[in-house]
Amino acid sequence: MFFVNNAGGSFLLYEFDPTAMKAKPAGTPRQDMGGEPVFSFQHPNLLYGMHRKRRILEQYDTSKGQMSDLDDPSKCVKLQAADTGYLTSLSGDDNRFLAVLGPRQDDNYLAYVYDRAQGCRWYNTQTGEIGGQWGPKGTISIPDRFSLHNARMAKSGKFLYLVRGGRGIGHGWVVWEIDTMKLYVCNKACASHHVLGYTHIVGPSGDVHPLDALVRPLNDLEATKAIIPGLERAKGFWFDSHFSWSNVDPNDSAPVCFSTYRPNNPDTPGTAPLVTGPWENEIDCAEMDGKGSKIWRFAHTYTTARNGFWSTPRGNVSQDGRFYMFTSDWEDQLGKTPADKYRTDVFIVELR
Repeated sequence: MFFVNNAGGSFLLYEFDPTAMKAKPAGTPRQDMGGEPVFSFQHPNLLYGMHRKRRILEQYDTSKGQMSDLDDPSKCVKLQAADTGYLTSLSGDDNRFLAVLGPRQDDNYLAYVYDRAQGCRWYNTQTGEIGGQWGPKGTISIPDRFSLHNARMAKSGKFLYLVRGGRGIGHGWVVWEIDTMKLYVCNKACASHHVLGYTHIVGPSGDVHPLDALVRPLNDLEATKAIIPGLERAKGFWFDSHFSWSNVDPNDSAPVCFSTYRPNNPDTPGTAPLVTGPWENEIDCAEMDGKGSKIWRFAHTYTTARNGFWSTPRGNVSQDGRFYMFTSDWEDQLGKTPADKYRTDVFIVELR
């Protein structure tokens, strides 16, 4: 299965036939689960989310069409009346869940972890307080206070990646070792968004070359290693990328996949994107097993990247690593919206 976000901030659920490469609408839950629910890593029929107004963690059984409540954060930590919440990620064993709560993106302040066995644990990034039903409690020792743009949980369930809100989004992000009071602040090569494995984090350095991606242990952010060593410094133009690692294994050795785009592509219907070198406007995956630095080049994105956020190809690799789903305006050839804007749609490529 997969889901697609719509322009209204909700989602539509689909069944997918991987042999015929065909999709059909499924029973999308009527109850609010937030705009981006999360599929279970253990059960193909389970989908998790958070009701934005009720602020309740929920579970949806797609095979039975049944919704059930998992946890109520307001019973663990005091929330403000204007606060809403959304589930961002869960551990690979489906035992820990991460939600972000607060008034709005970039002003959110609470990273909330629910453990099926131990209950709740939370970190208030604006006050520095950590509390809940398990683990050490108190105020963090470093004088770092910030609001949240986004947060993600490592597949091990042991670390959170916290992205600062406001100015400088994505720079100087923080990692919290959940079972402790330890925080690790990224001080070097911290640009852009990153993806997490079980014990490592991957993302662009923001230096040297657009695809100068680094992998580093979540508890030692200074120990960086280039995924593609030896890249020459880019001159002038800079393309962008979006990483996905949903297929990661416990050894963090499965390939990390990504989509790239040039923000100066032509915006004339049917005109091919600009390409001056490898990996531009492509769907690719990079070797992560430490044996080499191979890049698999699977497809072109055929997008101008000139028609809003989703035309800059946002993609996700399937949990089994067989498919990559991404967004594209397909060189402005998909027709127009009622607002007379070129449409963006969703495409799936088989990684073979």
